[in-house]
Amino acid sequence: MTFDTFPIAAIATAPGRGGIGVVRVSGKNLSSVIEAVCGLASGKQLQPRHATYLKFLNEDGSTIDQGLAIHFKAPHSYTGEDVLELQGHGGPVVLQMLLARCLQAGAGIGLRLAEPGEFTYRAYLNDKLDLAQAEAVADLIDASTEAAAKSATQSLSGEFSKTINALVQKVIALRMLVEATLDFPEEEIDFLEKSNARGQLADIRASLEQVFAQASQGALLREGLNVVLAGQPNVGKSSLLNALAGSDVAIVTPIAGT
Repeated sequence: MTFDTFPIAAIATAPGRGGIGVVRVSGKNLSSVIEAVCGLASGKQLQPRHATYLKFLNEDGSTIDQGLAIHFKAPHSYTGEDVLELQGHGGPVVLQMLLARCLQAGAGIGLRLAEPGEFTYRAYLNDKLDLAQAEAVADLIDASTEAAAKSATQSLSGEFSKTINALVQKVIALRMLVEATLDFPEEEIDFLEKSNARGQLADIRASLEQVFAQASQGALLREGLNVVLAGQPNVGKSSLLNALAGSDVAIVTPIAGT
């Protein structure tokens, strides 16, 4: 994915029909888009972080849709840039019309269509998310089980990053002890022995092994397992499947072949 500083826009809700659809615009100098698209009274402006109910206007002043407009001023937004969110009805045609109108109104500032994942990419580049949190966004969207969703949410909240950063600080502290020992060999103080460097290294290694184990478990939650239940007819395959699933997902009957 290439990065430039031009504003971007895209439909932020999933494809298909729904009660609500969102068009998101992110970048600098969005005032021209706001003034052209949002049907604000003369002299009125969108109050940052407040939802305003209004009409979304076409170039000729006709109404495309009506809904909520929310303006997030940088850096207090998802991407860290100025963000405009237009929340209207979730029909694919009306959302495409609204997106096209935004791109038209923002042509003068270089507004372009966002690439897939670019809003999160910009959030990462603007230090709103770290790499682990950015990956967790995709994991949360793709989660197919409750356990996978909970795991992704935990990473998104920064728990994984805190663990890694704490380990980094411990390694840095241990490196400082090693450097002090090498730089001042004439000193009678054994920095490594006094600070129990072996014990610290053992703790770091144990913590790393725990992180690896948790990462492996997280991968299983994300990707799942392909399991085959094979056996002779009427030996309990369906009953075992129901027991594993915790619900009656398979028919249980004494009739062979069901």
